[in-house]
Amino acid sequence: MQMHIKALRVNAGLTQDQVSAKMHVAKSTIVSWEAEKTFPTVPQLAELCALYGCKMDDIFIPEMLT
Repeated sequence: MQMHIKALRVNAGLTQDQVSAKMHVAKSTIVSWEAEKTFPTVPQLAELCALYGCKMDDIFIPEMLT
């Protein structure tokens, strides 16, 4: 089952501030990902998986419309 990035972060017991500090990105970047305004790169997804204890397949990323 795929989960939204925010749900995975909350389940991992992390705040947006903690994730942004660990990933060396601005908190606004985390906010943007969770609001689905922007999306993490593949390397960033891998880092999120390590932080959240999940697989890439567990993260829901909506398909981009072209």
